[in-house]
Amino acid sequence: MGKHAHKEHSGDRLIEEAGHAIVKAGEQWTAMREDVFRALAAQSRPASAYDIAEQVGAMRGKRVAANSVYRILDLFVRTNLANRIESANAYIVNSHPGCRHDCIFLICDDCGLADHLDDDSLTGALREAGTSAGFTQVRPVVELRGLCAECSG
Repeated sequence: MGKHAHKEHSGDRLIEEAGHAIVKAGEQWTAMREDVFRALAAQSRPASAYDIAEQVGAMRGKRVAANSVYRILDLFVRTNLANRIESANAYIVNSHPGCRHDCIFLICDDCGLADHLDDDSLTGALREAGTSAGFTQVRPVVELRGLCAECSG
């Protein structure tokens, strides 16, 4: 298996791909969902629901409840539009929303940068280990913490 090849998107093309992916998943691409996705896509680091609610509120000119943003972000995770960084209780946009696979996140303890790498052989082995232990619907969540090249150099 090894490395996983996929098409990364950005800007308006990423927004368009996200809309297609959520509709394909049987959900609606509402104006609020698009605003939340745009706000998340604009972040350079993983963002909390509160950060996104604040940004969407500023965009819309009225307060947006963090609870409604949480629900949308959870929908994005379920439909592969975003990933949740478990250790930081934060979210990061999936730049390849039509591609479902398990990411391995690399998170900088200093600046908060979150990058990902794809290694299907490694995540496949984790799935297999979980299945061998009697689990079903195994979903690897792998986060590696350390210092990014910028912070360690």
